[in-house]
Amino acid sequence: MKLLRVLRDCCLLVLMSSLFAGDLSAADHPNVVILLADDLGFQDVGCYDGPVSTPFIDSIAKRGTRFTNFYSGCAVCSPSRATLTTGRHHIRTGVYSWIEDRRQWSHLREREVTLAEQLKQAGFETCHVGKWHLGLSTEERTKPTPADHGFDYWFATHNNASPSHHNPNNFVRNGSPVGPLEGYSCQLVVDEAIDWLKNKRVTDQPFFLNVWFHEPHAPIAAPEEIVQEYGNANNKGAVYSGTIDNTDRAIGRLLKCFEELGVDKQTLIIYASDNGSYRDDRTGGLRGRKGMNWEGGIRVPGIFAWPGVIEADQVLDVPAGLVDVFPTVCGLLEIAPPENVHLDGSDLTPLLTGHRDSFERHQPLFWHLQKSRPIVAMRDGDYSLVADPDYELSTDNMFNEDWIPTIKSGGYTNYQLFNLSEDPSQTTNIADQHPELVDELKGKLLRINESIMQDGMDWHEFRP
Repeated sequence: MKLLRVLRDCCLLVLMSSLFAGDLSAADHPNVVILLADDLGFQDVGCYDGPVSTPFIDSIAKRGTRFTNFYSGCAVCSPSRATLTTGRHHIRTGVYSWIEDRRQWSHLREREVTLAEQLKQAGFETCHVGKWHLGLSTEERTKPTPADHGFDYWFATHNNASPSHHNPNNFVRNGSPVGPLEGYSCQLVVDEAIDWLKNKRVTDQPFFLNVWFHEPHAPIAAPEEIVQEYGNANNKGAVYSGTIDNTDRAIGRLLKCFEELGVDKQTLIIYASDNGSYRDDRTGGLRGRKGMNWEGGIRVPGIFAWPGVIEADQVLDVPAGLVDVFPTVCGLLEIAPPENVHLDGSDLTPLLTGHRDSFERHQPLFWHLQKSRPIVAMRDGDYSLVADPDYELSTDNMFNEDWIPTIKSGGYTNYQLFNLSEDPSQTTNIADQHPELVDELKGKLLRINESIMQDGMDWHEFRP
C-alpha cells in the first residue's frame, strides 16, 4: 500500500507540473542570450575543426549541445536575421534579400511577433546590441526600430560597421547617432552589453540580450597583435581570422560578466552565424559560399547551452537551424508561442534535453534567395532538393522591389537531389535515380513555397 501511495503521489506531481507548464513567473525563467556572428563559415571556429583559436566559443559548446547540420535562415544577412527573430520564413516577414535602407522600403514588418516581444510579454527586460540590418529609417523612408520590435534598449548599426570594424562611426543608441568610437566593433558591442547589464537595467527580471556582431563581414579589421598569430598583417585570410579571434575574446569578457553577476548558470546561450562565409576555404569543403543556396552558403555553426537543462558536451547531426530558435526558446522556457501565427521552425527542446526520439520536425527546412542559383533549396531528413526559377530573373546582388510580383507568382525547374549523409559536398545529383522521391519532395517544396508567397509583402506596391 505504501508503494501505491508513493506512485500515486508521483503521478499527481507529474500531472500538476504538466497542468501548470507555461505558467511560470518571470523570475523562474533563465536569461536568454543570442550571440550571432556575421558571415562566419561552417568551419571557422575551433570546435568545428576550424583554424581560429576560439576557447570561449568552444567552452559554450563543451557545456552545451553543438549541431553539425545547423542552418542559417538565408544565404545573406537581413533575411536570415528576420527568420531568427520571428521563427518564420523571411519572405513572410517582408524581407526578400539584404536591405539597403536608402533604396528600398523593405524592412521587418511591425506586425510580426518577435522573440523580444514574446519574452517581454513574459516579463523579460530586453536589449539589442550590434548589427541590426532589418531596416532603420533614413531621411527618405521611415521604418520601425528595434524598440518597435520589442527591445527596451538598443545600440545598433543599419548594416555593417563603418568604415570598418576599427573605430566605427555609424552606431545609433536608442534612436540617437553616437558618432565616432575608438576600438573594434566586437569589443564595443560587448562594452555596451556589459554596461547595460551592470548599470542601465531598470528591473531585476530575467533579461533577453541580443548580441549581433559585425565580424567577420567585410570590410575587416582586427588588432595587429592578434592578426599576426595567423599570418602577415596584410594577408586578408589572417585579418579575417583575427576578427573571429577578437570576437571570441569579446565573448570571453561577456561570459566573465555573467559569472560576476552570478547568472552564468541560469542563462541560456545560443551561438550561430547569419549565413556561410564568403571565403571558400572556410566552408568545410561544402559546395558554394555566402549568397548561394548550396550547403556552403547556408550551413553554419549552431550551439545551445543552459547548465543543468541542455545536455552538456553533446554533438547532434540532426538538421536544425535559426528558424528553430524562436519555438525552441519558447519550449525550453515553457512560454506559449504566439497565437494564430504560423512558425516555420520546430521546437528543438526534445533534442537538447535528451529525448531525441520524441522530436519531429513539422515542416522541412526551406530557403529562397533571388540572387542564388539554385534559387530555392529544401532539406528533408538526409535529402537536399534544389531548383532554379522557371522564369527570367536578375541575379544582381542589389535587390529590386519591382521583382517581387514575379517572385511571388513564379515556379521552379531543373530540380536536383542530393543525399547529404553520403554526399555533404553535393557533388552528385541523384534525381534521375529516385524519381518518386523527387516528386514527393517537390510536392512538399511547392506547398511550403505557396504558403510563404501568400504571406509575402509586395513592397513594389508599397508607397506610403
